[in-house]
Amino acid sequence: MFSFLAEVVQASWQLLNQAAFYILFGLLVGGLLKTFLSPAYVAKHLGKGRFSSVFKAALLGIPIPLCSCGVLPAAATLKKQGANNGAVAAFLISTPESGVDSIAMSWALLDPIMTVARPVSAFISAAVAGLLENFISFTPPAEPQSAPSPFRMAGTAAPASPAPPQGIAAKLKAGVQYMVNDLWPDIAGWFFIGIIAGGIITALVPDEIFSTWLGGGFSSMLLMLAVGIPLYICASASTPIAAAFILKGASPGTALVFLLAGPATNATSITVLIGILGKRATALYLLSIAVVSLLCGLTVDAIYLSLGIKAAATVGKHGAMLPHWVMLGAVVVLFALSVRPLLHGLQRRFGKTAATPSSSCCGTQEKDAGCRCSSAPQGKP
Repeated sequence: MFSFLAEVVQASWQLLNQAAFYILFGLLVGGLLKTFLSPAYVAKHLGKGRFSSVFKAALLGIPIPLCSCGVLPAAATLKKQGANNGAVAAFLISTPESGVDSIAMSWALLDPIMTVARPVSAFISAAVAGLLENFISFTPPAEPQSAPSPFRMAGTAAPASPAPPQGIAAKLKAGVQYMVNDLWPDIAGWFFIGIIAGGIITALVPDEIFSTWLGGGFSSMLLMLAVGIPLYICASASTPIAAAFILKGASPGTALVFLLAGPATNATSITVLIGILGKRATALYLLSIAVVSLLCGLTVDAIYLSLGIKAAATVGKHGAMLPHWVMLGAVVVLFALSVRPLLHGLQRRFGKTAATPSSSCCGTQEKDAGCRCSSAPQGKP
């Protein structure tokens, strides 16, 4: 038992060392995006154009670090401000499947091919879903409304939006504050769960299981798709797990299916999607993720095969290229940033500062909107 725990700790520590610097970099960029790219600016580009708005939404969603829970109120806001259904569907897919934090972690824990394949596949699946929706049924969006958000309880007033910071220095400060106080607290717990899960998989699961069941091909990707769609996991947490999958013998294409389907969907948020998009658009949403994930997974496996690259031999090599003192310093900073949100999460979970379900929010966008996230679960940062 002790030797098993030692293996888990060692494997988890190695993953954390490789990922810490890059997750900090991704968080910083995500915080700056919050202050330099306003939601109003994004929304006004997503209503006009039957097809151009879809490509804009898919592209703009790539760097934003939100999960399938946190992206829901952001998408509801975009729809309220005049975005069409296809653009909203594209934003809902590309945003949780990618993000600057998960892209940075892909570079650290995976390899350059997977780092490129992940956002490209996210863009393709988002564009396909949005284009299908607008091709089948497109109506010009109504003028932006001030209707109450579906994530706020009836009878509660919308809070006044704070004035955006002015000047480069003020925006940089606001971006760092958002990173420390909002963005990282939302994903810290799930990030460390992913790190520990990756360590457990590395230490516990025999290589033969992965090479037999997830070694590549349509059947292994279909199995991973069935696991990933209902799973409740964020893009950052899925990355170390995917790295462990590849190290144990899973094909890179199968791991890519997990990276796309896991963060983009979960069983509990699908009902909220129906309320935002409707049943047909939600069905197209799920179908696009499934089909494009499988096709991209098969393509990635073909690329590795044609180049003669064994993915298990390249996983994590780029994250380990940093000097040891830089990696260790990044771990220390990450732990320092994590103490307060992790303690707060434990206190809330064990009832010391428990909030009622009606007052909990599942993402930073909902906090900004003053929501009462009763229809979407808390968690999945």
